[in-house]
Amino acid sequence: MKLVTFEIDGNRGVGAVEGESQLVGLSDAGMPPDMIEFIALGDIGLDRARTIVGDPAARRVRLDQVNLLAPIPTPKRNIFCVGKNYHEHVGEFEGSGFDKSATGATPEYPVFFSKPPSTVIGHGQPIPSENDPTNTIDYEGELGVVIGASGKNITRQNALSHVYGYTVINDVTARGLQKRHQQWFLGKSPDGFCPMGPYLVTADEVGDLTRSKLETRVNGDLRQSATIGQLIFGIPDLIESISGSIELAPGDVLATGTPAGVGIGYDPPIYLTKGDVVTISIDKVGTLENVIG
Repeated sequence: MKLVTFEIDGNRGVGAVEGESQLVGLSDAGMPPDMIEFIALGDIGLDRARTIVGDPAARRVRLDQVNLLAPIPTPKRNIFCVGKNYHEHVGEFEGSGFDKSATGATPEYPVFFSKPPSTVIGHGQPIPSENDPTNTIDYEGELGVVIGASGKNITRQNALSHVYGYTVINDVTARGLQKRHQQWFLGKSPDGFCPMGPYLVTADEVGDLTRSKLETRVNGDLRQSATIGQLIFGIPDLIESISGSIELAPGDVLATGTPAGVGIGYDPPIYLTKGDVVTISIDKVGTLENVIG
């Protein structure tokens, strides 16, 4: 099922996308209007949603008649993010001089950082360039994983049973801040620097993503291209690593890392400027597009 959070007539709700252009309002039929509450219902919620979608009398509107928000507009916790998780990106990042901890080697364990909830914006919303005083905005196309079932000390073997679904994330980064402060948090965390969406596609509909291609384009120019199967640490590894110390909860979001082709990988670096359009597509998950505002 392809789920969205939307606004219409001043009201927010959760809906299911039907075909390419219609939206079935699940909240209109008694389901929670908040995506995290909806996720917490688990399979019971999805079964109820399927019944609503199958009802010809359910309220339907055109997608272009609503305002699509990020699937989880305000996560309850910071987004869990992973750095250096594609082999070629490890090399280009070290060569850029923006990583003070660079060793040239593939990480032995996943490298984690986080982005606060205030970074999240939806598909089609402008990325606020005024929040980067260094004028060094860069893109990072990534697969987002949304947790459905809570858990602590989750094993790799059981990890995917805790995944509710997937979305597309742009881990927008202010490279100048990242380099200046010699760590990642501030450069990754300006308000509006985590476009997400437009859909949350449930795990049962997506299936195996290892062959799915991730592509990032800037103004139509292809910059990044890789498959999800090229991740150094796969989704089960990441869930096992995080849950060994932090109990995961429904609605938690994990950004799995970006492949080679980011702006700082060029010589000289190619940063985003006002009016640039960043389009990130992942097979079976969707296409996220935002303009630099």
